[in-house]
Amino acid sequence: MLRIPQLTMQATFAQLSIIVERGYMNMLQPQADMSLEQPQPQVEMKTTPPRLTIDQTEAWADVDLKHIFRRIEEAAQDGYASWLSYLETTAIQGDELMRIEQGGDVLAMQAEANSERPPFDYNVGLIPRPFSVKVSFEPGHINMNWQTSNARIHIEPRPVQIDYKPNVVHIDLARHNNLRIDVTV
Repeated sequence: MLRIPQLTMQATFAQLSIIVERGYMNMLQPQADMSLEQPQPQVEMKTTPPRLTIDQTEAWADVDLKHIFRRIEEAAQDGYASWLSYLETTAIQGDELMRIEQGGDVLAMQAEANSERPPFDYNVGLIPRPFSVKVSFEPGHINMNWQTSNARIHIEPRPVQIDYKPNVVHIDLARHNNLRIDVTV
């Protein structure tokens, strides 16, 4: 029998070893130093208060509650008016007596006129009279003056702190490729 040699092949493939070292990145952002100062505004106010004036003088006078100076003034005016009236009456009666010779009963008429009282003067009305109280109003005012200042801002930034290590990949040949051929007869 004829023997034919046999070939036996055994192949081992190459094998790679990949080791990855992970990188990292850390970032730290420190806060910036910041100062803020806002000066107080200056406010200047000038006020004129409102004024309400109520004058009741005439209302009090209507109910005969008068100041002494007013009573004196009214008495003086009444006295002056009475004196003028007396002068007028005396002058008229004197003229009538001058013409007594013209006839008529002048003395009797003058005696009757001088003996009668003047007619009583009366009137119906409201006390105090309407609108005898005087009211006036002056509105108030406010003048404001503002002086503002700008804010003073100071910012000092701080740089970012970065700690960085990149990924590292190690590639090695863990096993070499191999081809083994055996011949058997």
